Amino acid sequence: MDTIDRAIINTLQIGFPICNSPYKRVADDLKLSEQELLDRLKALINSGILSRFGPMFHAEHMGGALTLAAVKAPEQDFDNIAETINTFPEVAHNYAREHDLNMWFVLATETPEQINQVIANIEEKTGLTVYNMPKIQEYFVGLKLDA
Repeated sequence: MDTIDRAIINTLQIGFPICNSPYKRVADDLKLSEQELLDRLKALINSGILSRFGPMFHAEHMGGALTLAAVKAPEQDFDNIAETINTFPEVAHNYAREHDLNMWFVLATETPEQINQVIANIEEKTGLTVYNMPKIQEYFVGLKLDA
């Protein structure tokens, strides 16, 4: 990752323009061509530096649902379980934690009823119990990590 990649990541964490040519606008701000920006984003994703680049929607405002979930993944199978869980399109992201519940992930579904079905499907595919931890109250904490 070079200084241009870092500038791209740092810029895109702040926001993404809503306009006819958003990638061009970001590229212009970074003094890049639109194609170079697109190529670099694709390379950052393909290399695993970025796991995802896309919008985050407030699912509940659109009739859907969100929940935080966790599993106790055996260390020797951790990567395979993460891959399996990540195959579900409802999984926004997952991450490791130092805890008995060592793999946490966020589920986003089109309807609240789908949460339990997706959890059941993940349990069936992984053989693990999924602990569902729906939010009780929402807080917004702005977080920007310098790349």
